[in-house]
Amino acid sequence: MATLGQDPKRLGIFFFFDAQGIADSYVEALLADMVKNLSELVIVVNGELTAKSYAKLSAFTDNIILRENKGLDAWAYKTALESYGWDRLVEFDEVVLFNATIMGPVYPFEEMFTEMAGRDIDFWGITWFHKVPYDPFGHAAEGYLPRHLQSHFHAYRRSLVSSKAFQDYWDNLPQMNSYEDSVGLHEAPFTQRFERLGFTSDVYVNTEDLEGYTFSPVLFAPKRLIEEKRCPIFKRRSFFHDYQDLVRQSVGNTSLDLYEYLRDHTDFDTNLIWDNALRTMNMEDLVKNLQLTYVLPTQAVIREPKPQKVALIAHLYYMDLLEPTLAYVTSMPEGTDLILTVGSQEKAELVEEACKDLPYNVTVRLIENRGRDVSALLVGCKDIINDYDLVCFTHDKKVTQVKPYSVGDGFAIKCFENLLATRDFVTNVIATFDAEPRLGLLAPTPPNHGDYFPLFSMGWGPNFERTKTLLEKELNLNVPIDEGKSPIAPLGTMFWFRPAALKPLFDHDWTWEEFPPEPNNIDGTILHAIERAYGYVAQASGYFCGWLFSDSFARIEITSLSHYVQDFTHAVAENGILGYEDDMVSNLYRRGVELRRLKKQAERWIPRPLHRPLLKAFSRVRRIGS
Repeated sequence: MATLGQDPKRLGIFFFFDAQGIADSYVEALLADMVKNLSELVIVVNGELTAKSYAKLSAFTDNIILRENKGLDAWAYKTALESYGWDRLVEFDEVVLFNATIMGPVYPFEEMFTEMAGRDIDFWGITWFHKVPYDPFGHAAEGYLPRHLQSHFHAYRRSLVSSKAFQDYWDNLPQMNSYEDSVGLHEAPFTQRFERLGFTSDVYVNTEDLEGYTFSPVLFAPKRLIEEKRCPIFKRRSFFHDYQDLVRQSVGNTSLDLYEYLRDHTDFDTNLIWDNALRTMNMEDLVKNLQLTYVLPTQAVIREPKPQKVALIAHLYYMDLLEPTLAYVTSMPEGTDLILTVGSQEKAELVEEACKDLPYNVTVRLIENRGRDVSALLVGCKDIINDYDLVCFTHDKKVTQVKPYSVGDGFAIKCFENLLATRDFVTNVIATFDAEPRLGLLAPTPPNHGDYFPLFSMGWGPNFERTKTLLEKELNLNVPIDEGKSPIAPLGTMFWFRPAALKPLFDHDWTWEEFPPEPNNIDGTILHAIERAYGYVAQASGYFCGWLFSDSFARIEITSLSHYVQDFTHAVAENGILGYEDDMVSNLYRRGVELRRLKKQAERWIPRPLHRPLLKAFSRVRRIGS
């Protein structure tokens, strides 16, 4: 064991991988502070690296190793160690391995290195992963995961690097073919292996007080580590972690707590998070992990926003709904520009008469009756959209294809009550955009009542491929989009947005002819693709999206969702499927697969004329049974 002197000689080995070969701004910030504490730096890149990103990394070192994307982080480190050789490596007082799965520093790395230099140890890390009494990866010889230093940062002193045991370990490290291999074969057993050989380890952020609280404090108590223990880093994974695991191990608060603490109480630039997250992460993951659901007061103002140029654009089609629609419109601040689009001269005259005494700057625009509210915005108002900092887009809504009509009216109520509930609410919406400059779009969640219930969970419908084509081929936007994740989209086509966030959509220069003529009552058209694309256009432009609720309607939403969860849980439990939510879901899927298998078998020997009556009888059986 050894402490380090006043000016230790350190080698840094930085592992980098990005599916698109792009090094974002957070990587530059991480390296810029880290190199202040290193004598040399080598960067190992798995896979591709763009020329621009190569130039960024070259600012920190001339030693960049590009290699095939094989073996994950462990073999990238092995490659760098081999490139130096053991004779050169033992010349360093410390060899530091770190990678791009961490973000920081929240506090200067110098604090950490200075503190650890005085400790008499052989190797150390920043954070512990606490002992797990079982083996989730299937590689542990003793059936559990021992407490270990997390491999996003390892520091090895000369006393360890010069040992035959350490050198043999890296020389004979097996090929890593998966994340499970990397953790189960390398990261998890590494610390215990060398401790048992007599080497001493330590950690900068002591989380012994959190043993039993969480296995992974850096993921499930990141704010506490930063606030109370001056942890200089946090995990990039905090913003896209599987939410199912998050609510299994916490109440779902950890990522939001981290982000808000970084934003409000540290000097860390949260734009570094957004630059990477919006390019690489699915918006649904961001919305869930960061709780990007805004519930705003209707009867009080949180704070006054700074002066901005705000407009409301409304497409008005049903003149019998003009009065109730304008009642919501008047929640806008006095003096706001109102741009109202209509499809005929007769309607224009009716709207102008209805608005003549309103305290707004009202403009009534005559547009073509083609493309409905979507074309009203993208074609009818494209010439003035860039005049504003913030826009609320809405339209009157009458749904007659759903019976009873109260169901469709409920959809309209949900949209209006969560966009234009009161004047105080609108002020709070504007203030929210003011407080979050990377916020690009807010909309109510999809409806979940009556006939709309499936839409809440299956928002793509038949529109995924058309939306993907629109984004990638027609708008030339590269953004994470996944049919297995729900779209974060204003499915009522009513929302608040920054025109800057939707600039690529307006720059497309749409024409009336690109939209289907009336009557148009089918799903899967360009109208439905655009409706689902709004949020992804904002994301591709560097802005995040979120859900918007008034406090008054949030009560209804929480009650409805609680009812659905309880109803489904009771139904599933009555059929013998119990456990955690994710266990119940998994078991239900497996039960469904088995039932489909049995159905196919039965169809082979049951006469075809009996298929339909038996299927009807089967559907009436409430209990599946075991």
